Amino acid sequence: MPIYDLRCQQGHRFEVIQSFTAELPACPVCRSRAVKLPAGCALSGVAAVPPAHDSQPQTWRGTYHGDRGYLAELRAQAQARSRLEAKYPELAADQRPVIAHEGRYEAAPLRLGDPLE
Repeated sequence: MPIYDLRCQQGHRFEVIQSFTAELPACPVCRSRAVKLPAGCALSGVAAVPPAHDSQPQTWRGTYHGDRGYLAELRAQAQARSRLEAKYPELAADQRPVIAHEGRYEAAPLRLGDPLE
């Protein structure tokens, strides 16, 4: 049976559980006529955006020394991100290949075409 949110003419709010064919009860506080209130909706869930390709590990240590399960997870994330970028090209990051990513370039990888410092 459904749960109804009701409000009387005096502003008292209450709930009842009853069949939708049954007549609405009077307010338990003031005994005045009650009306149904619009039901509130509940939205849940969060859109999960796959991480950008730049956030993928760039070193052997970053992949837990080649752990198969972790690599499969990374591959699935990369494929999901590629599908997202194909659908929304404005989300695509820099597509130039990374030339150096260790040492002084660990924080900001050196890409093809970047000036050498």
